[in-house]
Amino acid sequence: MRGTAAGVGSAFLLMVAAPVAAEPLLIDLPAGSVRQQVMALGRLARVSIVVPDARLWSRRVPALRGRMPASAALSAIAAQAGARVEAIGPGSWRLTRRVAVAPRPPHRTVPSPPTAAPVEVGPDIVVTASKRDTTRANFAGQVVRVSGRDLELGGAGGTERLTQRLTSVTSTYLGAGRNKLFIRGIADSSFTGPTQATVGQYYGDLRLSYNAPDPDLRLADLAAVEVLEGPQGTLYGAGSLGGLIRLVPNPPDLVNISGSAAIGGSATTHGKPGADTQVVLNLPVVSERLALRLVANTASEGGYIDKPLLDRVDVNRTRIAGGRATAHLELGAGWSAEVVRLGQRIRGADSQYADRDGVPLTRSAAVTEGFRSDFAQGQFVLAGRIGDVRLRSTTGVTAHDLMERYDATAPDGPPRLFAQANRTRMQANETRVWSSAPDGSGWLAGFSYVHNRTRLTRLYGTPGALVPTTGVVNAITERTLYGEASVRLLPGLLTTGGLRVTRSRLDGEGEDVPLSLVLPAAITARRPQTIVLPAAAALIDLAPRAKLFLRYQQGFRPGGLAIEGDYVRQFRNDRVATIEAGARLGEPGVDTIDASLTLARASWRDIQADFIDGSGLPSTANIGDGELWTIEGVVGARVMDGLRLEGAFSYNDGRIEEPSQALIAFATADPRVDSAAARAEILARLKQIPNIARITARGGATYRRRMGDGTDLTVDGWLRYVGSSRLGVGPVLGQRQGSYLDSGISGRLGLPGFGITASITNLTNERGNRFALGTPFTTGRDQVTPLRPRTVRIGIDAPF
Repeated sequence: MRGTAAGVGSAFLLMVAAPVAAEPLLIDLPAGSVRQQVMALGRLARVSIVVPDARLWSRRVPALRGRMPASAALSAIAAQAGARVEAIGPGSWRLTRRVAVAPRPPHRTVPSPPTAAPVEVGPDIVVTASKRDTTRANFAGQVVRVSGRDLELGGAGGTERLTQRLTSVTSTYLGAGRNKLFIRGIADSSFTGPTQATVGQYYGDLRLSYNAPDPDLRLADLAAVEVLEGPQGTLYGAGSLGGLIRLVPNPPDLVNISGSAAIGGSATTHGKPGADTQVVLNLPVVSERLALRLVANTASEGGYIDKPLLDRVDVNRTRIAGGRATAHLELGAGWSAEVVRLGQRIRGADSQYADRDGVPLTRSAAVTEGFRSDFAQGQFVLAGRIGDVRLRSTTGVTAHDLMERYDATAPDGPPRLFAQANRTRMQANETRVWSSAPDGSGWLAGFSYVHNRTRLTRLYGTPGALVPTTGVVNAITERTLYGEASVRLLPGLLTTGGLRVTRSRLDGEGEDVPLSLVLPAAITARRPQTIVLPAAAALIDLAPRAKLFLRYQQGFRPGGLAIEGDYVRQFRNDRVATIEAGARLGEPGVDTIDASLTLARASWRDIQADFIDGSGLPSTANIGDGELWTIEGVVGARVMDGLRLEGAFSYNDGRIEEPSQALIAFATADPRVDSAAARAEILARLKQIPNIARITARGGATYRRRMGDGTDLTVDGWLRYVGSSRLGVGPVLGQRQGSYLDSGISGRLGLPGFGITASITNLTNERGNRFALGTPFTTGRDQVTPLRPRTVRIGIDAPF
């Protein structure tokens, strides 16, 4: 804050509408830090509140609830924090510490009428994924922020919790830790290969992986998860063609010891029971200077797939154990340092697919197809400010290992097994400086460095006697400069421009390649290149609560080496350019009605995708150029106190306009393509973007009620329809999938000192077919991946 020596802990929450400080508001601020309550109050009342003292900024305060003006609510917060309120203008205040801080009174809440329900504070705090603390009202793009509290209702889960709540995010369903995520129709392939992901995944400021699948971290103790749709190449670089998913953790509390514990048990129809636990502990080591925050969780998901050839039932049990530790140190003068360590271990006893035409929930495979995933990451974060300029530097190392086993038994042949190991090591740094103004204007400049090395090894043969087959190593080093600036040219027009320049070097080589087949020069790759990614956007204020945005953005993925049979060959970069227009009305959780509508067109060049080569093994190639049209809409309504209804849909029309000649030759050379009609059908399939349903729709309802006896009730229910799609490209991966309705309901009854939760997923016990791939090999059996049968969970949680 200008004029403040330390310049720490300032909050300028200036809103475009006139302050409503004198109007009574229905306040529902959960216990937390002064920062959290002040920012939530500022958004709700559209006022400006400044907190110049870092120690006051992080001080814990109890919950505040009731109907009162913003000025009265601020006075209550100040009283609990040992602070005083100073008026500095109409609708503007400053909180400062008292000279002598009186003892804090016991935890209390301002009572509300028995029939009143808490108002859900909207997610328009700050779009942290914008990298310069842009508020949602000033962000020119489609962004969704899902609160961590909502994601944890019914027990902490993985990424599937996010796909259940959004229509724009989809996934494959090979199993926990093996899936690939897609946003807004940008989908490349069905299984893990040398291609980089199309969705960037981040914990804080550091990416979780480069070209490994979704690590499927448990979404526990998070402030929120942010989803940015469309390419994000200018700010995030390679691997964000479809969009970005960012996990925003709860920060350590420097003052108060706190924590929580939860335990739950589940029962699955036609399956084994499951269980889950979670513990969160916040421990100040040196009051107002150093604190630790620890999170630990475990889950055992009961199996429900039978294997009669092995005389085994419910084979696909999955066990997950993980956690994280964060140490936060206030260095003084507005600077802080943080060390983060997170990790997770997944063990899947077997895969979760079944035979399409067999007995439901059974698979006639004679081998065990287990998998395991190990993920670990460490971060060091340095943050501070110099005057009005803020700085944040994050350095980290990541290790991600994935081992998968697939049934490779030919029809009527002896049992065969294919094993694939993906070993990824990454070092990364991002350092940026930025300055932001309350009207959305500001600037950002940054540097990033990434070095990623992935070794893909393969084994094939009879179970217990696997022999190595061709593998590949891909390494890439990126050095990047990027920047962005926003200028409010007119009171109702905010314009943004950005540019990213990346110098990258690709190194690749084959492993276990029969040298009698290729020359050594053919199994290595060295290629330096420079990538330039521009971006431009405009945000127009149509009315006080209505916005129109226009946006142009690009994204890319580097090429690499892929395996085809016993050979190793190169594939090229691919690149997406998207132009989109959208409109937003109101703010979720704040206004009675809120809505958004987005139309986007993406041009995708040299698409990287996986297919099945002539030897039946998965391979990667550039399959051609494509075009995608996307329409997305979301509408929400607060129909009564405490009850919110929401509906959403996504329409995706993606086509490969010009399939590559190599792909056409491969697909039509298949012996099953024995007629002109079969050839025409294969060519038609080649023009479809895989894994993306044309229509996805969702409806949901959330009810929150606070009773006068200190109890509260939350109920959340949803329905999600996923239309049909094709598994992949080529004759082997041409199966249809999708066209099912998923559903769930969760509730929590909060009592003094503890809470009871109950949830049911797949209410109608629908089988469906989420994903038509369990193994990429031709086994003579068509495949489906059914929904997890109806599952009931009961849990209990308690703070301490």
